[in-house]
Amino acid sequence: MLIRHCVDRGYRLHRDLGPGLLENVYESLLFEGLRRDGLAVLRQQSVPVSHDGIVIENGFRYDLLVEDKLLIEIKSTERHAAVHAKQVITYLRLLDLRIGLLMNFGMGTFKEGCQRLVNNYVKGQQ
Repeated sequence: MLIRHCVDRGYRLHRDLGPGLLENVYESLLFEGLRRDGLAVLRQQSVPVSHDGIVIENGFRYDLLVEDKLLIEIKSTERHAAVHAKQVITYLRLLDLRIGLLMNFGMGTFKEGCQRLVNNYVKGQQ
């Protein structure tokens, strides 16, 4: 239900505004729309990354985190780049989340630009 709600909100945003705006416009409007719908949404939160005893406090910033369950990464590019999906999967793994959405508002249709991604990584398993 949460995924469907977020996808529907993104679809309506793309339908009403179309492609061509900067990423931060879509991100801001999606953030405010989801909050208006009563969902708990965090935006542009900094996440530390550690490796081999080294910690980088501002390792990355995610675009949106909805209800502490669903990561949404927003793009506004004319075509998909494989690195975008890899980025979402890595963010999911580092945040220990299972599901994410990659929403690319730069594509001709929202259906072309929306991709659901699943993290199959489980902590403690190799």
